Amino acid sequence: MRTAPTILHLDMDAFFASVEQASKPSLRGKAVVVGGLGPRGVVATASYEARVFGVHSAMPMGQARRLAPNAAYLVPRFGLYKAISERVMELLRALSPLVEPLSLDEAFVDLEAGGAAWDEASARLVGTQLRADIRALTGLTGSVGLAASKMLAKIASEQAKPDGLVVIEPGTERSMLGPMSVRTLPGVGPATGDHLRRAGITTVEEIVEAGEDELVRLLGRAHGHGLYAMALARDDRPVVAEREAKSVSVEDTYDVDIHDRLRVGLEVQRLADRCVRRLRGAGLSGRTIVLKVRRFDFSTLTRSETLRGPTDDPGVIREAAARLLDSVDTTGGVRLLGVGVSGLADYTQEDLFAQAAGERTNPEQRPAEEHAVAAAEEQPALAERRWPAGHDVRHAEFGHGWVQGSGLGRVTVRFETPGSQPGRVRTFRTDDPELEPADPLPLVSMRPDESCGPDGEAGAVGLRSAAP
Repeated sequence: MRTAPTILHLDMDAFFASVEQASKPSLRGKAVVVGGLGPRGVVATASYEARVFGVHSAMPMGQARRLAPNAAYLVPRFGLYKAISERVMELLRALSPLVEPLSLDEAFVDLEAGGAAWDEASARLVGTQLRADIRALTGLTGSVGLAASKMLAKIASEQAKPDGLVVIEPGTERSMLGPMSVRTLPGVGPATGDHLRRAGITTVEEIVEAGEDELVRLLGRAHGHGLYAMALARDDRPVVAEREAKSVSVEDTYDVDIHDRLRVGLEVQRLADRCVRRLRGAGLSGRTIVLKVRRFDFSTLTRSETLRGPTDDPGVIREAAARLLDSVDTTGGVRLLGVGVSGLADYTQEDLFAQAAGERTNPEQRPAEEHAVAAAEEQPALAERRWPAGHDVRHAEFGHGWVQGSGLGRVTVRFETPGSQPGRVRTFRTDDPELEPADPLPLVSMRPDESCGPDGEAGAVGLRSAAP
């Protein structure tokens, strides 16, 4: 381990929920829960106000509603979260070439590798400035941990929450860790924690006192050795700048089991197209197509087919996914479907698949079944306009707002913007011609020289503060 606290861990505070509160003045200081709102939905993030009631991430949404019935329940806006995340990551990459993102809202940074910090004083200064920069760019808060190892930096950021900074000075690790719960250490979940508790081990210091041999006896060689080393504050893992993607996949969980085989097939085709878009967005192709099916009884089946070379062709991937579906019995219903591509590469071999896929150079000359799939996907949008809770809308008369809820042919909208006072609520028909979906507004004021990108994302985030 190094002798200075130059590994930084940033964790944005209740990220998804904080973005929603920042964009919706009426929700600031209120309990907000973001996640899937259907019967099988789970909580993605809960604001600190909602956590007071016991709501936490990965909790079934039904349980969250029982614990906090008066909270605001919103559908995630992942495009906005990703755009804000990327701007935060740009700040981190300006500090060091070694930035290891763990998720949209969390990353490690090796400050020493970038020359940004070399001792406790310089590291603390960097951490303080980073938090200020994040607030100026996004209007959001992040917690920072600084230590001599990744494990300790992450523990420090947890202690710093919310909106704080904690530095663990080298040489103080053992005394700091000793009284903490065993659950503080990475890899100690509920099952391992209960196993250790039954053996009389509840704190990190008690792990050390038990000794390595006892840990190996209780947990097995690999886990026992690793846990004992962490209890001694030993962690030499480097910050890794890039994690190579092993696969690209998408999946959907359905509120009601799908029984109709034709509908299952159309869903698989739709998922294949989404997977291709994600694949192309990453500049990748792949050789192995994977289908995932979770049936009504929670049994999960996976099927895969390896092609002769990598591709990102939607026709090839759709056909492969359809062939895989033919080998799966969906009698009784399907609750989850997924399509993925692995064996990734940064090139394609289209010529290998043109004949099998019936590829045409003219995009207008799609096979008839492709037109059928496209029509089946477009029809619901034409028949019924959907208004997800929390998403942005614009009304010709009342301006910008967000959906509070919809149902029974009505949609309720609160008209407010990130810089306004809490706004008024109005209700419309779901087919009101003057109401339409809208892009998110900037969370903070934009400089006059900043403009929206072609997809609206940069403008939607609006991260540069107008303040000097």
